[in-house]
Amino acid sequence: MRKNVDLVDARKNKGLTQEELAALLGYSKATVSNWENGYSNPSLTDAFKVSRILEKDINKLFSGLDVQENHTIKEEEAI
Repeated sequence: MRKNVDLVDARKNKGLTQEELAALLGYSKATVSNWENGYSNPSLTDAFKVSRILEKDINKLFSGLDVQENHTIKEEEAI
């Protein structure tokens, strides 16, 4: 687990608290805290939303992290 200082810095530079960013995304403060502290990673969709809100390149915010795509279904599972 690695703290995401790029995400923390971008959020603070935008003048948002964890709670405010979470509200914009429809999540709890704990979710944003977990992303920042490396306990979990956002889905790919959420990573793009965060990038847009914070006006930062997604690669700079989440470089080196594995994003989770929770909605991917393998073709054989869909049959």
